Amino acid sequence: MPKRYQTTSLMRINNAVITSLLRMGVTLGSFSLLTVRGRKSGNLVQTPIAIFAQEGKRYLVTPYGIVNWVRNLRAAKGEATITRNRRTEKIRAIELEPAVAASIFRAAVLSGPPGIPVALVRWYRAHLVLPYLNITETSTLEEFEHEVQTHPVFLVSST
Repeated sequence: MPKRYQTTSLMRINNAVITSLLRMGVTLGSFSLLTVRGRKSGNLVQTPIAIFAQEGKRYLVTPYGIVNWVRNLRAAKGEATITRNRRTEKIRAIELEPAVAASIFRAAVLSGPPGIPVALVRWYRAHLVLPYLNITETSTLEEFEHEVQTHPVFLVSST
């Protein structure tokens, strides 16, 4: 049984630091700021997120499940912005069907965030990703397909 993701004080501090650095234009691997309108407040909410790239396409992968930014993105019908290096891009995020999302999710879990050293990716995967999933590094594509039902993958396209 995987752990349920809960934002801790440490995670809030980490996100605040990463958000501040990204706002200043600091490049942090594949991290960008996702800005989406809050589904309840209507205010713009910024979340640091790693963009996974594969075969020239960009994806938002949700290793922690259906968290607030996912709910907000769904409520906003996929309309959001991504900011990287002080450049903001309007995007549309399209939620992929499980059959399509499974291979992308597997590749993202196995490779980790792009631009991060391999040793750090192994630690990150073992301690900060896999405990929240019902899969392992050796799981089949069918098991990943089942997992993406609660860990959706979004295709990012420019608007």
